[in-house]
Amino acid sequence: MALTFLSSLFGKKKKEEVATPVEEPIEVEELEETVENREENEQINQLMERINEIENDLPRIKISIDTIKKQIQELRDDIDRLDKTIKDVMMLYEVISQEINPFKEQMGQENPLSNEIQELRKELEDLKMELAQVKNDIKVLAGYGVDIDSIIYEVLAEV
Repeated sequence: MALTFLSSLFGKKKKEEVATPVEEPIEVEELEETVENREENEQINQLMERINEIENDLPRIKISIDTIKKQIQELRDDIDRLDKTIKDVMMLYEVISQEINPFKEQMGQENPLSNEIQELRKELEDLKMELAQVKNDIKVLAGYGVDIDSIIYEVLAEV
């Protein structure tokens, strides 16, 4: 009896062992597919998380870029103002150095630019004098009732 019991146990195992290898390849394939699906899902989830992070970062990056552009424009404006100020200071320095320089007489003879400046000053004074005379003449003519508009048109027509 014990022998039949043992043989029935061993016989069942042999039958189960024979049946199991046929079922195992199907289960292994299913397990492999399941593992592949899980890996794909994990990769997709990781990609989706990364895409969400990037989408969240984009508005901040855009704001940062706009801020940097504004700061660059402000710096350009500041540099332009500084450039103009430096030019003005250099011009002032030149004028002051020409006026206060103790060697002005010596430099005036050697420097053609100072000669031109003096000539321009003289011409400017002459023009101021002539303009003052024209104003006085117009006032006198207006006092006598002369038609100044017609005279101006005639002069402009001659020029």
